[in-house]
Amino acid sequence: MLMMAESGGGAKLADGSDEQYQRIRRELGLDQPAYVQFGRFVLNAVRGDLGRSFRSGQPVSHEIAEVFPNTARLAALSLGVAMAVGLLLGTIAAVYHQTWIDNAAMLLALVGVAMPNFWFGLMLLFLFALTLGWLPATGYGEWNAILLPAAALGLRAAAVIARLTRSSLLEVLHNEYVTTARAKGLSEMTTIVGHALRNALIPVVTVVGLQFGDLLAGTVVVETVFARPGLGSLITTAILSKDFPIVQGTVLVVAACYIVVNLLADVSYAILDPRITYA
Repeated sequence: MLMMAESGGGAKLADGSDEQYQRIRRELGLDQPAYVQFGRFVLNAVRGDLGRSFRSGQPVSHEIAEVFPNTARLAALSLGVAMAVGLLLGTIAAVYHQTWIDNAAMLLALVGVAMPNFWFGLMLLFLFALTLGWLPATGYGEWNAILLPAAALGLRAAAVIARLTRSSLLEVLHNEYVTTARAKGLSEMTTIVGHALRNALIPVVTVVGLQFGDLLAGTVVVETVFARPGLGSLITTAILSKDFPIVQGTVLVVAACYIVVNLLADVSYAILDPRITYA
């Protein structure tokens, strides 16, 4: 990226004087070796300094901090939609295995996996905003403005979670402790939710952590479709304007969020299964 920034700066100053070109290279640190530039960037990033935007001249961390809450709310709500719909659909499919309910649930999941976020978002806009007029098409000020973007992002992830929940729960339902719970007279709901589903969630939690990365990547498209300010729209604008500090700063923040979420997913294994310890 630093080399790209240097070439981009040179292109911009093609009509300017060589003195201006050299001065800006010194200001950006591009006259230093690559390892020095990288080391300086890492040390500054640890202190929260991600450089300054080429376009606005504002600190990158400041521009990211302005829009990050919008993306965080969208990603969190989308993940909630994905988990709620995916777990419910997968559980119903496993309980009614090899029936028309199972087939219908998996057909919906298959459609969800194959459906691009941008197309689904446009269909939601057409139906609920333009045709029915129930929800706003764009914006972010009102609480209901986030529902369509969250659905466009979350329902695709819900399809993946539903398929994995079904297969994992089918394996657990044939274990001896489930048979014992039923023999003790526990209700089917208590047996499935209280015993079987909890042990079936471990592989599901792993996929949920991975799906969070897809949700963050999907915000680039969905925030553009629904005209929402966020990290997705910020990085899109930065790419179009060749604002490389914004691009690399945004990518770094998204990668850090992805690592933290997957770390929390790993820690949650011990909560779901007491036999797992991190001693």
